[in-house]
Amino acid sequence: MTNKRHFVLLRRNKFTNFGKINLFTTLVHGGHTMKILIIGGTGTISSAITRQLAAEGHDLWLLNRGNRSAELPQNVTLVTGDINDHTEEVMAKLGDETFDAVCEFIGFHPEQVARDVRLFAGRTKQYVFISSASAYNKPARQHVITEGTTLANPYWEYSRNKIACEAVLMQAYRETGFPVTIVRPSHTYCEREVPVGVHGSNGSWQVLKRMIEGKPVIVHGDGSSLWTMTWNEDFAKGFIGLLGNPQAIGEVYQIMSDESLTWNQIYQCVADVLGVEFKPYYVSSDYLAAVAPPAYDLRGALLGDKAVTVRFDCSKLKRAVPGFCATTHLDQGVRKAISYIMEHPETQREDPEFDAWCDKVIETLENAKGSFEC
Repeated sequence: MTNKRHFVLLRRNKFTNFGKINLFTTLVHGGHTMKILIIGGTGTISSAITRQLAAEGHDLWLLNRGNRSAELPQNVTLVTGDINDHTEEVMAKLGDETFDAVCEFIGFHPEQVARDVRLFAGRTKQYVFISSASAYNKPARQHVITEGTTLANPYWEYSRNKIACEAVLMQAYRETGFPVTIVRPSHTYCEREVPVGVHGSNGSWQVLKRMIEGKPVIVHGDGSSLWTMTWNEDFAKGFIGLLGNPQAIGEVYQIMSDESLTWNQIYQCVADVLGVEFKPYYVSSDYLAAVAPPAYDLRGALLGDKAVTVRFDCSKLKRAVPGFCATTHLDQGVRKAISYIMEHPETQREDPEFDAWCDKVIETLENAKGSFEC
């Protein structure tokens, strides 16, 4: 086997003390360590998985461009490279290494997962693909979503591409036994971002800033539709429970909290944590999608996702991962996120274009209302 030092750009020293081990996932794996490759590993969802796997002492490898390597746990093998643009170079760095699980977090197009099938067939006991709950049929014919709900999203290319990725992988499983597990997350958030329904290209900070400044905040629809938010560390518990799990091969699982709240409740929670008044300005999702800049992608993000009331049934996951439970309620997660954001100015990315757009939408609708006054 090729010596790791020949192709790994950064090998962080092993902890002698892993600190607080996640007892739940340790019990799930029976105390056994696994060799796991994560493609990505530093995003909203994958960062929590990386931290928990490292804390358990697994032989964890991350393959990414290395832009956020300073944030990684010390007991991680980092392979730097872009598997999408420099596939041969990256695979040369991996040499002849094999894995118990390969987890793909940055696969967005069917040709990318087809490449993964070709590259990792025979080199991993399990391949886990991160799909999306936005792939489910919109509008939903039934508001309770299971893994068997029809996949179709005419509004969002992102979701249609995820559906196509799933089709490629399940075909590989049926025809060659490629050991795929598909995971569909919904709206998962972390300490760096507060979950909101309508925001600009720079994330949610400008929405928080409008609240702090006493300005109205655009809420899609009338704020009464239900939505599910999941704290990333809760998601990680369910995800890790599927790794090395023989029940998971050839199966699809959705992972999210059981807590469903209206958008009014979600925004009110954010305002309460900030200690400010929530001043909603309700706007039709169709109108927002029609007038938003293409970069906001509100046709997909709203009409193809957040504008529709959904509740998720995670009983299949709980059968495969007994004891799984999302324990972070929205108010707790929002409090953690806002505390982190306020202490880290680099996360406060202002978005004057989005702010001006919100003002223009509100002004335009108010003028339209005024034109009908007698």
